[in-house]
Amino acid sequence: MATTVAEQFIEVLRQAGVRRIYGVVGDSLNPIVDAVRRTEGIEWVHVRNEEAGAFAAAAEAQLTGRLAVCAGSCGPGNTHLVNGLYDAHRSGAPVLALASQIPSNEIGTGFFQETHPDRLFTECSDYCELISGPAQMPRVLRTAIQHAVGKGGVSVVVLPGDIAAEDAGTATGASDLLVRHGSVRPPAEQVEQLATMVNAAEKVMLFCGAGVRNAHDEVMELAARVYSPVGHSLRGKEWIQFDNPYDVGMSGLLGYGACYKAMHEADLVVLLGTDFPYGAFLPGRNTVQIDHDPARMGRRTPLELAVHGDVGETLRALLPKIDQKRDQTYLDEMLNEHYKLLKKVVDAYTRDIAKHTPIHPEYVADVLDDVAAADAVFTVDTGMCNVWAARYLTPNGRRRVMGSFVHGSMANALPHAIGAQLADRDRQVVSMSGDGGLGMLMGELLTVKLHDLPVKTVVFNNSSLGMVKLEMMVDGLPSYETDHAPVDFAAIAQATGIPSVRVEKPGEVRDALTRALSEPGPFLVDVVTDPNALSIPPHITGTQVKGFALAAGKTVLDGGVGKMLNLAKSNLRNIPR
Repeated sequence: MATTVAEQFIEVLRQAGVRRIYGVVGDSLNPIVDAVRRTEGIEWVHVRNEEAGAFAAAAEAQLTGRLAVCAGSCGPGNTHLVNGLYDAHRSGAPVLALASQIPSNEIGTGFFQETHPDRLFTECSDYCELISGPAQMPRVLRTAIQHAVGKGGVSVVVLPGDIAAEDAGTATGASDLLVRHGSVRPPAEQVEQLATMVNAAEKVMLFCGAGVRNAHDEVMELAARVYSPVGHSLRGKEWIQFDNPYDVGMSGLLGYGACYKAMHEADLVVLLGTDFPYGAFLPGRNTVQIDHDPARMGRRTPLELAVHGDVGETLRALLPKIDQKRDQTYLDEMLNEHYKLLKKVVDAYTRDIAKHTPIHPEYVADVLDDVAAADAVFTVDTGMCNVWAARYLTPNGRRRVMGSFVHGSMANALPHAIGAQLADRDRQVVSMSGDGGLGMLMGELLTVKLHDLPVKTVVFNNSSLGMVKLEMMVDGLPSYETDHAPVDFAAIAQATGIPSVRVEKPGEVRDALTRALSEPGPFLVDVVTDPNALSIPPHITGTQVKGFALAAGKTVLDGGVGKMLNLAKSNLRNIPR
């Protein structure tokens, strides 16, 4: 029996370890979908919007480290993929997108649903190619896989439906595919230069991003050797803040604590595996950068030295060359400053929080952190949910926190949760959804129900686009069109067949969250929260807050940092002497 291009396509995906494809069936995708139906070990995951399918694939790829796949049919089907693929690509998630195309003989004629995906997706991918005949398979698909896995990002294969249905010919043999990365070792001379600079500096500060994953011990050893405060970006939080007695918090628009001050008072700032985009928060001097991707070097801030290597590999080569410093005055000062800053804002934002109505969202996040599993996966909507996750979710080396932290898209949390839950049905997955984000892709509640996914959706329902409102206020503008009529998301969830509860009193929060997390299937908790939980302190002037200026960003968003205060207090007691 002849093998079709579609069958060959699916077989190559199976060789690469792909277990599912997210998408909406139909039209030019039909040959592919039918090949999936007849192939063991791979499934089609029906979503309600292809954008959600791309988000879900991105989450699966980030959680597992394996290639994940999404698909869209010709025209509007695959154009829906764009936003989710931008998010995947900018997050470094190895995702392959199949963009199906109109019949090949109609391309270029203005045919029904005609678009040109091979042009459309070039900006959100490292590889985007059209298969115009069976002879190109499977080489183009394997090349696409190598780009996605090897570079860490998106590849797009455009395949007309009629080509997918054709006989594949004889080129069906297996080929070895890259499914794991190697390590990047830094040049010896760069390590020597870095060691000289670190040894010469009196005040060294380490600022960590997601690239410190698997290098926690090495970072801690370096911090102990040079008495360095350790700060982090939002994406670095989950990998470096736990078991870290040198923690001084986070920098950026959502930052808190002494991270900013420590960075600007340092003689040498070492950027470890971070592509932190906000150059205005960086000191702009006395900075070195370590990264496995040379394209990222120096594009955010001027550098004294760029070191090309994985963080772990680089630090293992560096540590034997680093002298033990004797003076830890700078570290002590920054840890004390961190504690004072947190205590000030926590006192202001946690007074009577368990009795306040509407419910403080900080309180909800704080309780959620208490009752969630030690290895829970949290997916976080862009906006104020990012603030609550940054300040209240306690990392421990096992938990994961995922969001659209680089692309900054709304509506990512629920579809990210779908992908994370399908990657591991036995792991607790919690979607921290804003009411604005959930409203945008609310149809994915139907996806959760259809596949009986035990996703727990916690809705921070303030009837407002809270972050947008804050942005307007700090620009000196009155908030406009940011508020909307209240929505009962619990009732909507019930209508889809998902058990739910609506919470309007703070005394009900803990019981509702505990119940939700103990349920074997999906559950939604709709919490009515205070839309004014973050307000601008009265002493901040319009000039200071203009354009999210640094002082305003730090002061306005320093409020409510939850357990970070306890961590800071513990670090003051336990710092090695």
